[in-house]
Amino acid sequence: MASSLRDELEAKLRRFEELERTMHDPAVLADPARLGPILREHGSLAKIACRYRRLKELNAQIEEAEAYLEGDDPELKELAEAELPALRAEREGCWEEILELTTGGQDAQRNSCVLEIRAGTGGEEAALFARDLFNMYRRYAESRGWKWEVMDAHPSDLGGFKEVIVGLEGEGVFRRLQYESGVHRVQRVPETEAHGRIHTSAATVAVLPEPEDIEIELRPEDYREDVFHAGGPGGQHVNKTASAIRLTHLATGIVVTIQDERSQHKNRAKALRVLKARLYELRRREEEQKRAQERRSKIGTGDRSERIRTYNFPENRVTDHRIGLTLYQLDQIMEGKLDPIIDALLDYEKRGYREAFGLGATK
Repeated sequence: MASSLRDELEAKLRRFEELERTMHDPAVLADPARLGPILREHGSLAKIACRYRRLKELNAQIEEAEAYLEGDDPELKELAEAELPALRAEREGCWEEILELTTGGQDAQRNSCVLEIRAGTGGEEAALFARDLFNMYRRYAESRGWKWEVMDAHPSDLGGFKEVIVGLEGEGVFRRLQYESGVHRVQRVPETEAHGRIHTSAATVAVLPEPEDIEIELRPEDYREDVFHAGGPGGQHVNKTASAIRLTHLATGIVVTIQDERSQHKNRAKALRVLKARLYELRRREEEQKRAQERRSKIGTGDRSERIRTYNFPENRVTDHRIGLTLYQLDQIMEGKLDPIIDALLDYEKRGYREAFGLGATK
């Protein structure tokens, strides 16, 4: 884990410094079309790259001061003894900032993502649970001031969701939601059986980082587009025109269907966003498989087939199986108060990074 993080930080610093040099190229400065993407990428890397560059400077200064302590010059020894406490304190603070920025992986700082919720095993009860998860995340998004947009929804007969796709934008949105990917299991008496026995059903959640256009190039020849009449509830007014869009990515076979809007143009734009997010996620997973050994020491895999959490309504209990966390405040969590779980997941991974670097535990 430590070497992987160092490699990642070194790569970001090299890219940041390369962009700094490019930004001063007169040919680039004279071409707004080239300069714009460079400035955006430079800005996105600035915070982490500058902190890591400062960390390297501090490490060098501390090594120099420690060497003076071993030397024979009394004045240099005295100077080193005076400077070392402040240098070490600044280094610790710098490390804390870097860990805060890097915990959650390479996409932690992305401020937009696609959230997909699908009913799993359990029939209509699973669809109702998918609706409850949808409302839980919506309330959480509202509490953090994130922008929330329903991109597509397939309701069930009793008002649940067979599938719902949401676009989210806001500070820290992917960093805080990424660990929600996986199977969420519910244990409760179904709404359809008020005096029945406790049932177990499930819903699947996927949280996909949304890439920039420059990261995923998607040309019209890369996918097939089908236009058809929207169906399902409310179809009386949308079926008069062919507005639903289905995009099939030819190389991977990924299919995205959007029929939420009456406008064909809006549905196409949403479908392209979801397709780009899924393609980026596929590429991200392929890269992470190369580091499979490292991921075993992190929080799960983010795989949609991995059971991550159980919601037990009779006991008002929620358990996150990845870190062994159990809370008896399910009612509050379903109201969107997710921070106790999300903070615990982030802290767990942060502790792993600190231990890998030999930094010790934080208070």
